[in-house]
Parts: sequence; structure tokens; C-alpha cells
Amino acid sequence: MALWYFAFVVGALVSLATSWLLVTRLERIGERFGFSEALLGVVVALAADAPEITSAIAAIGQHERSIGAGVVIGSNVFNLAALLGLGAIVAGFIALHRRVVVFAGVIAMVIALCATLSAFGTLDASASLGTCAILLGVLFVGLGVRRDALFHFHLPKGVARWIAQAIDEEEIELAIAIRPTRAKGRDIFLAPAALIIVVIASVAMERGASHLGHHFHIANVIIGALILAAVTSLPNVVAAVYLAARGRGAAALSTALNSNNLNVVAGLLIPGSIIGLGPPNFPGELTALSYLVLTLAVLIMAFALSGLNRRAGAALIIAYVAFAIWLVAVS
Repeated sequence: MALWYFAFVVGALVSLATSWLLVTRLERIGERFGFSEALLGVVVALAADAPEITSAIAAIGQHERSIGAGVVIGSNVFNLAALLGLGAIVAGFIALHRRVVVFAGVIAMVIALCATLSAFGTLDASASLGTCAILLGVLFVGLGVRRDALFHFHLPKGVARWIAQAIDEEEIELAIAIRPTRAKGRDIFLAPAALIIVVIASVAMERGASHLGHHFHIANVIIGALILAAVTSLPNVVAAVYLAARGRGAAALSTALNSNNLNVVAGLLIPGSIIGLGPPNFPGELTALSYLVLTLAVLIMAFALSGLNRRAGAALIIAYVAFAIWLVAVS
């Protein structure tokens, strides 16, 4: 049993520490190759999500589907409370452009809905993956292309102009929040090396948590949706609180929502389409529904207030605590 304690603790520490190295190197590589600030923010979110995604895939690959799904969806619930809720409390107020809230929020809500329907068994994982992949493709194209190129996609001029303005507003925020140095030759080699270490350490962490949980008769959904979800989300929490404290509202929102979007696609729907998500269960459905409802609550408050204040932040944290207590009670 001591071996599994060691695997969990050391795996968590190495995974989280190395994920920071991975994030900084990918930032520099993106700067070298001329990524837009908004697209760079997505790349950074993907790198910071490596522990969650790897842990989820490792669990699903071991046929512990409730742990794998719990890591992804539980991380998303935790992200909304910790990244945005705690960020708003620390900063006092996270100012947000309403166009940014709508642009990012529509995509986030549809992906959250797909994840929830998949958890309930209403929508097949492959169908959800197709929908989410199209949305992320639109997001990446919108963030990565020149603004005037949007008008070549045969969108109505008003729609294309509105999307361009939303991306420009997000770029203004992210240009200040994310401005790394250009990558050197060693950074291009360090990034894949860091990714390999993160993957190995995250698998060790997931295996350690699973064995310890089974030894102490802890429900799989608690292992995934609460324990692993919180531990693997720590890099994103620190980054988002730092950005919020600096007044970079769109950057904090982008980190939270893009992290959740990528978690669902890479950590849940892709492996779920290949291996399967397993039969629905009430704790898993509760976690998915909490993710959907909390996402909607964040977007409504952010739009209504043109940001998030301390009361909104406290409400998100209280909602997460209520979710955690309810999940433990029904597991």
C-alpha cells in the first residue's frame, strides 16, 4: 500500500510541476510561430489540462469509466468555482466584455450540453464528439486566422463583423496577459520531453489514487470527480487567479472555458467514442448536470454584470461545496 501512496503523491507533484514547464515552453513556441494571443491561450489551456486528460484516459483505458468521466466533468465543475469564483474573490471584480462572454459562452454551453447528454446516455459519445469537434474547429479557425478572413467564410456580414469584434476584444486582454519570449532551439525539445513526463506522472497518480480509493472503499466517482479532479486542476487555478488579480478578465474566462471544452473533447469524448463511457449512474449524472448548470450560471452572471464580482464568486464556490456534499451523500 505504501507504493500506491508514493505513486499518487510523487505522480501528482511531478505532473503538476512539469505541466508548468510544458505550458511555458508551448507559450514560447507559439510566440515564435506567430500564434495570435487568443489561439495561444487555447494552446496554454490544453497544456495545463494534460494531467486531467491523461488521468481520465488512463482510467477509461483500465475500464474504470466512472473515474475517467469523473476526472473530466468533476474538473470542469471545480474549474468554474476555483478559477472564476476564487479569481473574482481575489480580484474583487473580473471585468468582461459582453461579446467575449457570448462568443465563448455559446461554444462552452453546447459542449457542456453534449457532455451531459452523453453522461445520461441520451447522446452517443461519437455524436457528441462530432458536434464538439466542429465547434472547436470553428473556435480555432476564428482565433487563428486574420480578422478579415472571417468575411471569406460566407457568413452574414453582421455576424462576421460581430465575431471579429469579439475576438479583437479577447485579443486586447490576452495580449497583456500572455506575452512570452520567443522560443529557442532547446524549448522545442523541452516541450515534448515535458509532455512525456506529465503523461507518465499523471498515469502513476491516477493508478495510485484508484488503488488507494479501492483499498479504503471510496466510490469511484468520488476518486475521480472530487479528488483527482481537484488535484489535476491546480495549475489552471493558479494561472486563472493570477490573471484575475491582474485585471485580465477575458484571459481568466478563456482559461476556464477553454480548459473545460478541451477536457470534454480530449479526456472524455475521444476515449469514450473508442472504448465506451459505460452505463449511466446517478452520481455521474449529478456531476454532469452540475457542470451544465454551473456553466450557465457563470455566463448569466458574467453577461448581466459585465463581469464577476465577489458575490458572484462566492455563489460559485458555495454551489461547488453543495455539489461536493451532495455527491458524497449519494455515492
